[in-house]
Amino acid sequence: MSETFDPDRLRASLHPLHASDALSPTGLTYQRFYGLDALGGETPVRSWLGRMDVDGYQVVGQVWLPADARATLILMHGFYDHMGLYRHVIEWALGQGFAVLSCDLPGHGLSSGARASIGDFAEYQTVLQRLLAEAEALALPQPWHLCGQSTGGAIVVDHLLHRGSDSPAQGQVVLLSPLVRPRAWGWSKASYYLLRPFVTGIARRFTENSNAPAFLPFLLADPLQPRRLPTAWVGALARWIVHIEKAPRSERRPLIVQGESDMTVDWSHNLTILNDKFRQPEIFMLREARHHLANEIPELRARYFEFLNQRFQPPAP
Repeated sequence: MSETFDPDRLRASLHPLHASDALSPTGLTYQRFYGLDALGGETPVRSWLGRMDVDGYQVVGQVWLPADARATLILMHGFYDHMGLYRHVIEWALGQGFAVLSCDLPGHGLSSGARASIGDFAEYQTVLQRLLAEAEALALPQPWHLCGQSTGGAIVVDHLLHRGSDSPAQGQVVLLSPLVRPRAWGWSKASYYLLRPFVTGIARRFTENSNAPAFLPFLLADPLQPRRLPTAWVGALARWIVHIEKAPRSERRPLIVQGESDMTVDWSHNLTILNDKFRQPEIFMLREARHHLANEIPELRARYFEFLNQRFQPPAP
């Protein structure tokens, strides 16, 4: 973590994502900071950053493209997160022969917007639609698979329930600790309605959401971590939960990975909802795993990646 970078200066220096510009020295510093600079092992991988203008936000996207990619993984990160925290998932996808396309959500990471805030979860859908359009503009190899962690999983779920049959992403769907509602939601919602007239946010509490001992110290030192929980985001979540629980059922069959030691989402309730909304989703439970599956200890990552590997096998010739 010796190198630093200026997120605003980096974003301002970027060209459109579809221009596929080579990484600048600042972009290389950013990638080194998060261990994103040498992914793919011996396989040559071209990577770049770029900007997308989406409904008043400057959204920063990132691509990893192996020369012989056979598919694409479109990756959506969780609340408070950003692309820099997903090195292990990206490396797994590259190992499968996939290109990877991702972005920082509005208010997160390198993207513009009030930190960790959103007016309505529909804005996240607009961002995902733009990512799909970018995948088409870049002619990224199909099939396009979707992967979302936590709030990123919520974005993918919303997309599948409302656009799943006509989505251009007709590959596999991976949901890591997907959000429908958070743990202790009744208390959180009551607190929101009590606090909303008086405050715009409260101090964030950093908690141990992975068994990896180095992960929490990394988050505390991460310059892209939001430090407050905006009440606007909680209000948007409250409206989205009603929206999603009333959504029509989907014939898609997502792969769901869930830790039983997750203290962030109400995973038992969430799995009940997702079982009802989708046609026989495959659920892989990890008793010891906490919420941030993308940064769990290697033993737990290896177990759920093996589960995914078996379902991503290419068809026999």
